[in-house]
Amino acid sequence: MTEKMKTTAPVSSVGADGAQPQLKNYNEIIANETAQINLQAAQNPEKSGSGGLQTVSMTELYDTLYPPRTPVVDGFLYGGTYLFVGAPKVGKSFFMGQLAYHVAMGLPLWDYPVRKGTVLYLALEDDYARLQRRLSGMFGVECADNLYFATQAKTLNEGLDKQLEEFLKEHTDARLIIIDTLQKVREVGGDRYSYSSDYEIVTKLKSFSDKYGICLLVVHHTRKLESEDSFDMISGTNGLLGAADGAFIMHKKKRTDNEAVMDIVGRDQPDQELTIEFDRERCVWKFKKAETELWKQPPNPLLEAINNFLTEDKPEWEGTATELVSQLPDMQIQANVLSRKLNVVNSQLLNDYGIFYDNKRGHERKIILKRLEPRE
Repeated sequence: MTEKMKTTAPVSSVGADGAQPQLKNYNEIIANETAQINLQAAQNPEKSGSGGLQTVSMTELYDTLYPPRTPVVDGFLYGGTYLFVGAPKVGKSFFMGQLAYHVAMGLPLWDYPVRKGTVLYLALEDDYARLQRRLSGMFGVECADNLYFATQAKTLNEGLDKQLEEFLKEHTDARLIIIDTLQKVREVGGDRYSYSSDYEIVTKLKSFSDKYGICLLVVHHTRKLESEDSFDMISGTNGLLGAADGAFIMHKKKRTDNEAVMDIVGRDQPDQELTIEFDRERCVWKFKKAETELWKQPPNPLLEAINNFLTEDKPEWEGTATELVSQLPDMQIQANVLSRKLNVVNSQLLNDYGIFYDNKRGHERKIILKRLEPRE
């Protein structure tokens, strides 16, 4: 988010009448469907030590430009595989429908900016008639043409990954796939509830989300036993959370309460605890408060300098690192250091400033900078 989340924030409209924000779609530049986060094995297959272990040196690590990680919902949900966990009938499916609609429409979710993109919702415990009634009650009959539903899918060992791959080939701007629920896609038979089994199934899902640069949000249930740590209430073993990029836990003090607490933990976003309230008339969740403010990275002088360098009259630039250093005289930085710093912070440059960065290999390595949205 561009600003810190306030501890008490006004409730934004969560229906179809909300104003659509400026879209941040970078898919014409970044091919999400082929973006892999861990590329060192593919890029350096010949580099191996004794026993065939593929390695990358620290120098190579810094000199490699990896695909930027763009949020689905700024400060809330990122690319990767996440668990969304709650007790039965706590309101998970209503929130899944709300999240799916907002991402497909590009509407802010409460105070969180949303990056618009195609959404696939595998509502495997529903039927189409129930989905129709639920969504029309939430959003009326204004449709999101890029929100797709399926009520049946294969399990992971039957070929779910192939089904999802075909969908992504047809919808290259997809950002989010919701699987509701994990139980419907996990392998049948065998040692289903061991740590290794739980870890393996989420690892498979994470490999898929990383390969295609999308977010997989997997709905799951809590166990019946209470715990002081809400994340210990995830049904199954610690292998599920251990392999995931993060988790959301929705819980109520009493089942009949309208208020719920959503605990959030993840690798790419700060831990949060949100209090939300269910609007029974509109069947949507509204934001009430956040227990902690979102931490915001301090301004980066290099990114600020590049943001000022690209003007409305000159939104694009291409040249060597040495030439870029000469355009930023106040930075006092060496060319090779400049390239490495930009490799490290390219996600922040894209997400915070709307500037795409590439480092083309060739006879003479060239830096490409391109502003993808108007400067604020």
